[in-house]
Amino acid sequence: MGIQRFFAKRLMWIVFVLAGLAVITFFVSFMVPADPARYFAGPHATNEQVEALKRRYGLDRPPHEQFVNYIIRLFHGDLGMALHTRRPVIEDLKIRFPATLELALISIVIATLVGVFVGVVSAVKKDTLIDNVMRVFALGGVALPGFFLALVFQFVFYARLGIFPSGGRIDPHVQLQRITGLNLIDSAITLNWPAFVSSFYYLILPSTCLAYIALSTIARMTRSSMLEVLSQDYMKTAKAKGLANFKVIYKHALRNALIPTSTVIGLTFGNILGGSVLIELIFRWPGVGTYLAQSMITLDFPAIMGTTLLIAAIYVIVNLFVDIGYSIIDPRISVEK
Repeated sequence: MGIQRFFAKRLMWIVFVLAGLAVITFFVSFMVPADPARYFAGPHATNEQVEALKRRYGLDRPPHEQFVNYIIRLFHGDLGMALHTRRPVIEDLKIRFPATLELALISIVIATLVGVFVGVVSAVKKDTLIDNVMRVFALGGVALPGFFLALVFQFVFYARLGIFPSGGRIDPHVQLQRITGLNLIDSAITLNWPAFVSSFYYLILPSTCLAYIALSTIARMTRSSMLEVLSQDYMKTAKAKGLANFKVIYKHALRNALIPTSTVIGLTFGNILGGSVLIELIFRWPGVGTYLAQSMITLDFPAIMGTTLLIAAIYVIVNLFVDIGYSIIDPRISVEK
């Protein structure tokens, strides 16, 4: 019953959060001093053509009527019609989200592995040259803006060295059968190894850029948690009993240090999924971030609101799984709390 009550409570809060966000994003769109119908009708459109476009998309209704219709459509899984693509927003997101998810998954795996390793080594070698080098390496991800790092990567590895492509998701000359929308998985399922290699090749620069930005936070949290755990009396007792350093560090200290780190990893994953707009734009990655940027440029409010709700849902769902992960890492922590 404990886990059932926990899920019921969290799902209720998720509904409240998304409902509140839907209200805010909807009415904020009316505060923007712009007319999306006029924009899409074009500069030479007549007033009659603009009014016809408004009637077609329901933009001629009063705000409260539009809001009621919007909420009703949301309960039916309808996020509205994207003005700049002339397709349902939900269909656009179904096409775009797998690309962002694949990029985020590869990035968070790299960031977690490297970040935890850097944090552990830095904590174990505290106040040594290795610690200083690791800390400078980690701080670089915080100090450097993501867009600047992406541009540097493009300049060095594409413009100068010619090793990696400047952007895109797969070589346009390579054919791939879409099943899940994740190129690496689809190419592996269909045994299309040229597509697998090409997809992985195009993933390297954007995923490395996102991973470096993310791993700095993970490494710093891991180092801080490790130092706190290593200073505890039971860790000193374990060392005094003659346990090997490897067992003390990785079997006892790291497991306890991963509890706060797991929170950072979960939230970082949410940040990558929802906040990779500039990286996707620079590398021409056809994901949700690029879609959101195009929607904002074209004043496509239905697409903006639908994408915002998707990003918010990702954050709250990631937080839910982080809480569940607590009880897996440390059984002493109950999800009921």
